[in-house]
Amino acid sequence: MIRAATYSRVMHPEPAAPARRVTTHPGWLTAALATGLVVCAATARFTGAVDPLQLLDPGVIVRWGIPLTTVAGELSMSLTIGLLLLGGFLVPETGTSARRMRTARYAAWSATAWAVTGVVGGILSYADVSGQHLGAPGFWSGAWSATWQLELLRAPAVSTLIAMIVAVCAYAAPRRSGQAWLCALAAFAILPLALVGHAAGSSDHDAAVNSLAFHLVGAAVWVGGLLALLVMWSRLGKGAPAVVARFSTVATWCFVAVGLSGVLNAWIRLGGADGLTSRYGAVVLAKIAALGILGGLGLQQRRRVVAALQRGGGAPVRALFVRFAGVEVVVMGVAIGLAAALARSAPPIPQTSVERADPALALTGYPTPPALHAMSWLTQWRVEWLFTAVAVVAVLVYLKWVLRLHRRGDRWPWTRTVVWCLGWVLFVYLVDGAPGVYGRVMFSAHMLGHMGISMMVPILLVRGAGVTLALRALPKRGDDTLGPREILLSVVHSRVFAVLANPVVASVLVLGTLVTFYYSPWFDFALRTHTGHVLMVTHFMVSGYIYAWALVGVDPGPRRWSPPARLLVLLVTICFHAFFGVALMTGTTVLAPDFFTTLHLPWVVSPLVDQQSAGTIAWGAGELPTLILAMLLAGEWYRRDRADGARAERQAERDGDAELRAYNDYLAARAKSVAGSSREKD
Repeated sequence: MIRAATYSRVMHPEPAAPARRVTTHPGWLTAALATGLVVCAATARFTGAVDPLQLLDPGVIVRWGIPLTTVAGELSMSLTIGLLLLGGFLVPETGTSARRMRTARYAAWSATAWAVTGVVGGILSYADVSGQHLGAPGFWSGAWSATWQLELLRAPAVSTLIAMIVAVCAYAAPRRSGQAWLCALAAFAILPLALVGHAAGSSDHDAAVNSLAFHLVGAAVWVGGLLALLVMWSRLGKGAPAVVARFSTVATWCFVAVGLSGVLNAWIRLGGADGLTSRYGAVVLAKIAALGILGGLGLQQRRRVVAALQRGGGAPVRALFVRFAGVEVVVMGVAIGLAAALARSAPPIPQTSVERADPALALTGYPTPPALHAMSWLTQWRVEWLFTAVAVVAVLVYLKWVLRLHRRGDRWPWTRTVVWCLGWVLFVYLVDGAPGVYGRVMFSAHMLGHMGISMMVPILLVRGAGVTLALRALPKRGDDTLGPREILLSVVHSRVFAVLANPVVASVLVLGTLVTFYYSPWFDFALRTHTGHVLMVTHFMVSGYIYAWALVGVDPGPRRWSPPARLLVLLVTICFHAFFGVALMTGTTVLAPDFFTTLHLPWVVSPLVDQQSAGTIAWGAGELPTLILAMLLAGEWYRRDRADGARAERQAERDGDAELRAYNDYLAARAKSVAGSSREKD
């Protein structure tokens, strides 16, 4: 293992003043924790978040313990994610190397701290919700039952359970792929917290939850990655420049995600610029200032230090990186302290709607849209920030990759770019436009959006060949680490994808989940809850993409069936899809009855009639995508036959048509044999 000072002496053997040996820097982690705790305490006192309650006050330990435990939990969670990010994706070593073993060990310790703070925070949160002092009669039994009954307590408990799983698995010292999976699992553990975070009760619930999820994940990866670099700095050796450069790219994406989601979340919470004059708004401004400072420090780090490290800078440059990173984590501690205090503070406007006379508002969180008419399909819009952001990023990244190929002299078909962009434009319309707005309250509009997302959009995306473009545009890593290109290749060539991309399996997946979704409680769950809605749209897109890829995909992957076999699968699938549509058209039982009968929309004849209209849409909407798929398969079949014919002609020219002559000789021999047999009988 080459230490930083040793590396400097090897690369620069000329005499120099002795540099201080760069070692692990747990002091910066301690400084970040201490700063976060102090800032959290001061901010909580400033906003009144820890003032005694007039009724059912749980006590000073609970009031102060919740925000301070939140700071410690978020830092340990971030460090866990950052260490696993280094071990799984950034550190240029393979197998069970000493560096990777150490990242796993440190991640196990930090995940244990994350789990412990989660348990303590859960106990304190129950005391806060119930208004009981710690240890009151029946406290512990009530805490256990309430944890799994109340979403406010259940979501953090799920996150804590995942932290325990991550800790146990990290103690087993997983290799590169194992740490990559644990990093993804640890990041996933953040998402339940967005459902009960300080923006989850906002009037615009979906936008608040989505923005908070982006904010939490981006901040955790950013803070955790920087902390992990400081903790592991002395162990990186010659790999430090590559690791820092790669993390710099990750940090840039995190900065954008944290900044944009933070602005959206603050706007929802404050209700406009006037809210900035409140104490809550002052704390928000302080967070914005901290983010601006971090952006400036990160820019200087990227321009000065990262470039110098890549040029082979010695100990002075490495020490400069540590100083920059140390200041950054302290500022991050300030931001985390401010955020933890905000989570306990009341915003200047109410975050739940007082008026709940509107049944649609009570059930979905959105008011009832106006009566549906022809122009409504163009005029009604409501932004789904999560899916809109995904679409915008997908288009911008695709165009960036096309530009990268163009600059190095490679060509990319413009038709693929057009269909890729059209696919995401159609997706945005289906989730933000009238199908998304009315799909929350009308079965027929919902079915229109479903058919478009699962059948039409995937065809356009598949023909856009995004995977092929990515494999050509993304750089290949030569040090056996998992970069975006390597992850993409491992996915498309994995056994799981080979099974799912089998045309029969893909069609069963689409049809089976289609029937299961509508004839199970999942449909009602997707209509009522944000989580169910996100899972529904994600499943429609993913399953539809796999099905379209199995039939007409052009990207690399498992070996495809012949065009005639795939065409047969398509015809069988559309027949069963038609049966589903007919079943809805002729059905006499309302699906999700508690939801649709409660809405009682005055401009909808009846839930059953609307459901039967949805069946008509399901039956008819499959015709156009099926026709497109059939035409694409027929075209591929024709081109393959022409290619086979041309290949046979070239082979015949090379060998003098040996195959035809051999076949003629075979026929002549058969004819002589038959003639000889006839003469013997005569």
